[in-house]
Amino acid sequence: MYIASLKIEKVILMKKFKDLKYVRPDFKVVKKQLKDYLKKFKKVKTYSEFKDLYMEFEKNTSELASAISIASIRNTMDKTNSFYEEEMKYINEKGAVIQLSSLSLSKTLLKSSFRKQFDEEYGSFLTEKIEKSLKLISPLTIIDSIKESKLTQNYSKDVALCETEFRSEKKNFYGLLKHMESTDRQERKEAFIVWADLYESVSDKLDDTYDKLVKLRVKMAKKLGFKNYIEYSYLARNRYDYTAKDIEIFRNNVRDIIVPICVELYKKQKQRLGIETLHFYDEGLVFPEGNAVPIGDKDQLVAKAKKMYDEMSKETSEFFNFMCDYELFDLETRPGKHLGGYCTFLPAQKAPFIFSNFNGTSADVDVLTHEAGHAFQIYLSSRHQKTMLNMMSSSEINEIHSMAMEHFTYDWMELFFGENANKYIYSHLVKSLTVIPYMVSVDEFQHRVFENPKMTAKERRKVWHEIEKIYLPWRSYDGNKFLKEGGFWMQKQHIFLFPFYYVDYALAQISSFEFYIKSLENRQAAWDDYVALCQKGGSMGYFDLLKSANLNNPFDREKMEETISKVKEIIQEYENKI
Repeated sequence: MYIASLKIEKVILMKKFKDLKYVRPDFKVVKKQLKDYLKKFKKVKTYSEFKDLYMEFEKNTSELASAISIASIRNTMDKTNSFYEEEMKYINEKGAVIQLSSLSLSKTLLKSSFRKQFDEEYGSFLTEKIEKSLKLISPLTIIDSIKESKLTQNYSKDVALCETEFRSEKKNFYGLLKHMESTDRQERKEAFIVWADLYESVSDKLDDTYDKLVKLRVKMAKKLGFKNYIEYSYLARNRYDYTAKDIEIFRNNVRDIIVPICVELYKKQKQRLGIETLHFYDEGLVFPEGNAVPIGDKDQLVAKAKKMYDEMSKETSEFFNFMCDYELFDLETRPGKHLGGYCTFLPAQKAPFIFSNFNGTSADVDVLTHEAGHAFQIYLSSRHQKTMLNMMSSSEINEIHSMAMEHFTYDWMELFFGENANKYIYSHLVKSLTVIPYMVSVDEFQHRVFENPKMTAKERRKVWHEIEKIYLPWRSYDGNKFLKEGGFWMQKQHIFLFPFYYVDYALAQISSFEFYIKSLENRQAAWDDYVALCQKGGSMGYFDLLKSANLNNPFDREKMEETISKVKEIIQEYENKI
């Protein structure tokens, strides 16, 4: 249960998501509104007038943001839909120009004589974020920003439309993953070869897109006065509390503390599978008799998730029923659908939306816990924070919301996996740990790329190959030339779409492990801390939010060692159970 005094405002979404009408934003009107607000803010005479005007501005902004979210979601639901493809081109182009119009308004808000009172009511971190964001907006980069959006849209479409034949069936990347967990090693290998060949078939196109993105991003950063794109990206990601040097130390700690344990865990897996060499296509099969697979189709899994959240707490029950009532999901894999999964938000309706690609593996359940963790957080914070800027934190905190929820749901895994629940939990814990070195590999790769942005596609692959030897020393591609020479990096969409994001998962996983360990000692206390963290959204900085949730700093080597040592013990306990 949550804190007893918690009261959640009941918000009604009048229509199911599929019935929500999309109306193209009129950016000429938006621009005029911004100018009108600028005039009004300059004329206000009392703090009460200032606050009311700001809240009115927030309401209009939330309606615009919802329209954009609807278009974006429907675009990812079907990359072949030309209407929403054109809408996103329009939004990306005109929306970038609107950023300029918002500059004067932001400056006026910051210079207001009512800023002190505003900070006292809403927290000074809000205006600090606005102040620092001004360094990221300039007339000099508007055209470049539009070009960047077009390139990322092209990337998303290119990978979404990738399709191949496997055992007489059409498959996309996600459709092949299930076969890479087959108990039949030959099937795993064949699926792996087809998967790798599919990436290689579009590698020239992806290399070209990334070349252009790197050059463009470096150009934008320099125009704005940053030393390099790394410095720009850290500010854009609201990394006010730490630097690239701190992240380098974190990566080194992962290398020293976590990588050796992963080597040991994969050695055990190889022995369980009874094979001489663990190749990449073997990594996904944890048990020779097969991984724990969820029981039921998409609708049955959602029904089980509903039962789980109904039992977990009154608030999770209210949240998940809201999601179901208004069909705020798109979970099934389809041809032309964007890769991956995400949770986004419709601010005008205070409604989260979960997008994924179910593929018949345990990852389907992970969606109903991980993305639901994101959705639960924004559902809560949007009802506790008064401004949109305070509703969602930077991604190192956001991913704690999602990853910690994965662990909090362990008690209900029998619903999804029956007698194989312990197998799932063991596999999930192992995966949660062994994926961290890969996460920091992606991060180091991006640092290396933007430290030397003129490197060629071939040189980038060489860099990835070098990084794999450091953080993924167990990795074997069974002689596949494309992957062996460093082609694996391009299967991570974050590198193209969300630069420098991926390490945030690694930071968050350390904190999520802490929540899990605490929940084993005192579940209620751990849950209360988690809920409080969700409610706070982004109203505080990273370190302050960690402290408020009684979490350690993940950059602390000694604390990381303590946490990972305990996780290793828990993994061993589950191994003994199965």
